[in-house]
Amino acid sequence: MFKMTEKLIKRFTVSDIFLKKNTSKIVSLSCYSSQISKIVDKYADIILVGDSLGMTLYGHKNTLSVTKEILIEHGKAVVNSTKKALIVIDLPFGSYEKSKEQAFETSSEIISKTGACAIKLEGGVEFSSTIKFLVERGIPIMGHIGLMPQRIKINGKYTVLGKSSIQKKKIIQDAKIISSAGVFSIVIEAVKESLGKLITKSVPVPTIGIGAGKYCDGQILVSDDMLGLFDNFNPKFVKKYADLYNEIDKAVKKYQKEVLNEQFPSKKNVYN
Repeated sequence: MFKMTEKLIKRFTVSDIFLKKNTSKIVSLSCYSSQISKIVDKYADIILVGDSLGMTLYGHKNTLSVTKEILIEHGKAVVNSTKKALIVIDLPFGSYEKSKEQAFETSSEIISKTGACAIKLEGGVEFSSTIKFLVERGIPIMGHIGLMPQRIKINGKYTVLGKSSIQKKKIIQDAKIISSAGVFSIVIEAVKESLGKLITKSVPVPTIGIGAGKYCDGQILVSDDMLGLFDNFNPKFVKKYADLYNEIDKAVKKYQKEVLNEQFPSKKNVYN
């Protein structure tokens, strides 16, 4: 008789994530490559293929130059290398703001070409009708409020929000309206912890914080940041769980030395 030697792994759905509200913390990471996503998939509920790859992988100053085509290729790599995590892909700047129809065209193309589970969209009140339009047509949407990197040209810098009563009121309004529009979760970026806590209590969908405090329903970091792949990037909300920058530096330095000293390749590294 045939015996199953390996437990069947089922990928998380948006319903699974939604049901984690008030029951279990949601573990999320942004990553963009096959090998890293294979590891992350063992531990994360959500993997985000975010437009932050423009800065982490390509060395751009912000996320605005990231294209739909770039996200599709990285999205394919992540989806094909994972089995468990819910895969979400960002809508890049300029690909959804023009109209609801443009947003649907971009979203449907990304999902159909990558096999991703959902789309993330930056924006609050001003995009509530777009979110509703997409959800009604079968596109699961993760919201993103607070600091929105795609607005860097307006804000001028990345900074903590929710300090003033006006900002606080606007962000809370954004959360409630996009929740009503149908998002299955909301990323809250760079706000005061007290505001992150208030929003989490105010909406029925899970909140996922990045610099929004411990009271959110889950957390997300960029994998390159938490792995310590940068030597001079240390925002307060990031905790480095490794120091790969220096480890890689040491490895490459040792390789250089062995090549120059004719220690590499050794006998075990050549074909006889």
